[in-house]
Amino acid sequence: MSIAESSFVSHLEGAIDGTHLEPNVVQTLHDGRPIWVRYDLDAVSKSVSRSELGGRPANLWRYKELLPAYDESRIVSFGEGMSPLLKSPRLGASLGVDDLWIKDESQLPTGSFKSRGMALAVTMANHFGITSVALPTAGNAGGAAAAYAARAGMSCYVFMPEDTPIINQYEAKAYGAKAYRVNGLINDCGRIVNEGKETMGWFDLSTLKEPYRIEGKKTMGLELAEQFDWELPDAIFYPTGGGTGLIGMWKAFQELSQLGWLDSPKMPRMFSVQSSGCAPIVEAFEKEEKHAVPFSNAHSIASGIRVPAAVGDFMILDAVRKSGGAALRVDEDQIAEWMHLGMSREGISICPETGACIGAVEKCIADGTISAEDRVVIFNTGAAQKYAEAIRCDIPLLDKDRPIDWAAF
Repeated sequence: MSIAESSFVSHLEGAIDGTHLEPNVVQTLHDGRPIWVRYDLDAVSKSVSRSELGGRPANLWRYKELLPAYDESRIVSFGEGMSPLLKSPRLGASLGVDDLWIKDESQLPTGSFKSRGMALAVTMANHFGITSVALPTAGNAGGAAAAYAARAGMSCYVFMPEDTPIINQYEAKAYGAKAYRVNGLINDCGRIVNEGKETMGWFDLSTLKEPYRIEGKKTMGLELAEQFDWELPDAIFYPTGGGTGLIGMWKAFQELSQLGWLDSPKMPRMFSVQSSGCAPIVEAFEKEEKHAVPFSNAHSIASGIRVPAAVGDFMILDAVRKSGGAALRVDEDQIAEWMHLGMSREGISICPETGACIGAVEKCIADGTISAEDRVVIFNTGAAQKYAEAIRCDIPLLDKDRPIDWAAF
């Protein structure tokens, strides 16, 4: 069964030049750049209304008309639930924001937002009969790919920098992937994946090197609109490495607008957050460039945003600029502090990438970029417990055989 027969996909489109591409064959990049999935939104509008969604299971697949996977027999899933949108008043008070929310992706099946992208990417690989996949990873994507590949019965190869968080290393291996560490960065791992395609026969699941991870990530935006009763927030702060999540959400908002499902034409300002240790998108934004220059000596405790070069750089920058937002860098040395602030104020399992976003909100309140009255959403893209190195701290040891010194508490 073809995609065209089983979904509302009209065509694929080269993001760099708008060229229409065939949706019913395996596609990777066009002219070296990513590909959009486009839908017949008139047909979607006639087939389903937003009010009908409420009667469906609260999972990613409730938006099936806006996803390429419509043949349920080919779907690869762990029942990806709608992630909670949590009001965060104590953290908001600490930052000076009256209406702060955290969308908590840490509760997805593999502990991060990567579950969304891999659900669609592996489902579509399954649709096309692909049996072996490979990818470079800075952390959570490797474990997610390994899990979904195992669910589909595919072989999976994962290549990661040697200092990738230890839990990410272990989970990829535990899910059955052939996992390898590389003495370099994610772009070095990506080169290995590319070089091995012909010899090993694997399909490259790298960020934005196939069209469907964006479609999974865009469900974050679809959910957010529904959770806010079809009125989008004033500002969204999103940690940016490869940028699929930010790009996907902006795409979701445009599709919802064209469908007439939004109660207000207002679009959120999109803030792409990076660390001072790796900020290629920020540098391109500040220089008003279309593309980013690879960042030298990239480093960050927030491994997911330690991406020195993104193939979808122009897509990230386009979304940020069109929304009236900005690309922001925060001090690498303060990320752990912001992470702990968020965890201690709200009890949410916040990852270091989200810690960077907390710092960005603090910065934007201080310089007036956003106001205290704005409705602000921070995306928590992963669970803190997957970053043992980032949450490590000293805990005093009590001697069971000695009297307790209560004054020391």
